[in-house]
Amino acid sequence: MDLLEVQNVCKTYGSGEAAVHALKNASFTVPKGEFVTVVGESGSGKSTLLNLIGALDTPTSGKVWIDGRDIFSMKERSLTIFRRRNIGFIFQSFNLIPELTVEQNIEFPVLLDYRKPDKAYLEELLTVLNLQERRHHLPSQLSGGQQQRAAIGRALITRPALILADEPTGNLDTQNSSEVIALLKQASRSYEQTIILITHSRSIAQTADRILRVSDGVLTDFGRCRE
Repeated sequence: MDLLEVQNVCKTYGSGEAAVHALKNASFTVPKGEFVTVVGESGSGKSTLLNLIGALDTPTSGKVWIDGRDIFSMKERSLTIFRRRNIGFIFQSFNLIPELTVEQNIEFPVLLDYRKPDKAYLEELLTVLNLQERRHHLPSQLSGGQQQRAAIGRALITRPALILADEPTGNLDTQNSSEVIALLKQASRSYEQTIILITHSRSIAQTADRILRVSDGVLTDFGRCRE
């Protein structure tokens, strides 16, 4: 079953001679639980693609379905709730709330949705992410790798169907990068979550189930990676 379907999605900024065609008729599907990497040069359109899939931006034309829902046919409030409950975001810059502890940062998306956190699942995530002893620390008291693991926990806590990661290893060294990718792959397998990850790293891209490339706004599907 396909968790994500992108159909003829275009994104154009500006008009006339000043128009920039950031994405041109992108179409692909992703089955539930697949781990997909997106590669491409800076300015190629890959972050635009991720923002459109995550409904952080709206396409000029085309459609995106997540778990059978046409996300851009929803009203704004319904889309906000759907995104909060069904999509987890992981960014290069971590984006943790500096005044909150690790535990509070991870729980925040659930509390934002006026729900009670699943404490058993929280403990499971803290264990998987090796953050039990850092649960009461502030982001400023953590290493870069620990901050990114906390950000992964925040993305996972709502049990979203889809995880979107934009260069999540960009600010990390080689060892921490490997650990973050291993955690994301584990999430994909253990929690049956679909993951789409942007990366400049060829070695990281090749760890995925499948690779997509965006060049000058044109998407190419390289297919499944070899086992």
